[in-house]
Amino acid sequence: MLIGLAFALLAKPIARSVQRHAEARALAPAKTKAPAVVPHKKKFVLAIPRHTREQTGVFVLNGNGRSGAAGNAAASLGGLGYRVRGTANAKRQDYASSVVMFKRGWAGEANRLARDLHVKVVGPLDGIAPSALHGSQLVVVLGAR
Repeated sequence: MLIGLAFALLAKPIARSVQRHAEARALAPAKTKAPAVVPHKKKFVLAIPRHTREQTGVFVLNGNGRSGAAGNAAASLGGLGYRVRGTANAKRQDYASSVVMFKRGWAGEANRLARDLHVKVVGPLDGIAPSALHGSQLVVVLGAR
């Protein structure tokens, strides 16, 4: 009977203490780990154009399969002041979105061209030999969007 009485007297304060502790843990700010530093990843560097539009050569590739798309884009680029070095069809005709690619050292100009054309994807040359660019530094592959 003494054990039952002791249990009855201590159970309520212990239950309250456990409940307060659980509430405090639940309402406490989440502990987050600091992000791991990965030394081999490159940092994003904002590239600033060093050349004017008139000094920047662009090669336009039609990757959407629509007849005359590269010619129309080339005319628009010429109106913006870019030197269009040529147009051609891309190896594939199923690009979903347009892409701006650049030779090494021309990232700033590529970003500016992407802004001018409202293109969201910009990256270094991929799958195109620099010798196939006819002297241009940037390539635009026209996609469906």
